[in-house]
Amino acid sequence: MSFSLAVTTHVLPLAKELDKDKVTPGVLGFIVFAVMALAVWGLMKSMNKHMGKVDFEETPDPAASGKGAGTSPASGSTSPAKG
Repeated sequence: MSFSLAVTTHVLPLAKELDKDKVTPGVLGFIVFAVMALAVWGLMKSMNKHMGKVDFEETPDPAASGKGAGTSPASGSTSPAKG
């Protein structure tokens, strides 16, 4: 009986002081956020490990190396302009 008396005298006044319109995430929200943060950290660590194994050396394009500047796709038309 003394426990219920202590709850009503100490906890109940605290509950009345809280704003009923205010919503907080609480402990469960913190735990979910912490688990998600750990998951992201683990994924980033794994990604860095896998990206270290990737070889970024590209082979040159044989079609682009033997032709002049007028035939590149960036320069536009392959035929001389009339006009």
